[in-house]
Amino acid sequence: MTSLDRLAAAATRALARRSSRRGLLARVAAALGAGAALPLLPVLRVGPAAAAPEREPAPGEPDPATPEGNPGDCSYWRYCAIDGFLASCCGGTHRSCPPGTEMSPITWLGTCRNPADGRLYVISYNDCCGKEPCGHCMCRRHEGDRPVYVTPRSNDINWCLGTRSAIYNSTVAVVVGVATESG
Repeated sequence: MTSLDRLAAAATRALARRSSRRGLLARVAAALGAGAALPLLPVLRVGPAAAAPEREPAPGEPDPATPEGNPGDCSYWRYCAIDGFLASCCGGTHRSCPPGTEMSPITWLGTCRNPADGRLYVISYNDCCGKEPCGHCMCRRHEGDRPVYVTPRSNDINWCLGTRSAIYNSTVAVVVGVATESG
């Protein structure tokens, strides 16, 4: 045996004399318990929605003081083909579902004109699913709506089919991209 091997063996034996398997398991369990309790610590969860209401419009968005720039109003420019409760009135935003709900991956599409720049945008309307219907800010706008047999352009369908629960809660309006205008 070389001196390095003898030194490693002596150190291992000394460690084995000072510790036990139960002690090691107790320390590992304590570390896991402390790690699991870490998310329970108080954290300030104030997001941009709780910021001062008087703020500049986001780039490319109309003035929030106007109905077409306010995501809590049915006249908001992204809602031109919406049919349902606004997620922005139900604890979410115009782009994110309320807590406890799941955004449906199956959507209907609309094409809305942004008054800030005058361009047409493709909007994806995603239903938020998994909780009882919100019941606030019901909007029915049917610009560009098609009959149910043109499924991707119809807003009269429960689009919660791609989620764990088919219970409808509210709807978000996500900009997918700029629409190409056909002449």
